[in-house]
Amino acid sequence: MINLQEHFEYNWYVVYTKPRNEKKVSQELDKQGIVHYLPLVKTLRQWSDRKKKVEIPLFNSYVFVFVSSKEYFSVLKVVGVVKFITFSGKAVTIPEKQIDAIKKTLQHELEMEATTEIFKIGQKIEIIEGILAGINGEIITISGKNKFLLRIENIGYSLLITINKSAIKILN
Repeated sequence: MINLQEHFEYNWYVVYTKPRNEKKVSQELDKQGIVHYLPLVKTLRQWSDRKKKVEIPLFNSYVFVFVSSKEYFSVLKVVGVVKFITFSGKAVTIPEKQIDAIKKTLQHELEMEATTEIFKIGQKIEIIEGILAGINGEIITISGKNKFLLRIENIGYSLLITINKSAIKILN
């Protein structure tokens, strides 16, 4: 017998959510069994009567989903999902290596912030030590400190990570 099942290729994509709906979207994707990733960072929040550490999304209104074309429309039906991030009308794929780099960085609680600021192109580098070894990026200087710029392609964000100069190699 011929197997008529189609082969679907799975990729990481980014979905844009309604403001402050990232966690709700993540819960709904869980319920539907859709593989996804919502990077969260701990931050100290001040209220009038107390301070509390809370987890907030690293990227506002973004959730990463690992789906095939078969699940594409199921994701769009999730309450709180607005659209897929697209370029020229096609959903943008995110390399697994970049998803892994975000996960590793958050697991080890490196000093980090997300920014939409556009930086001038600096020296290209490769991290040669530590949990991010093998990741390429650019060197920039902010407030007199050396920071590593890990550009997350196609989603409009960059990650700024403090890193020791001995842990990087300049690429030609």
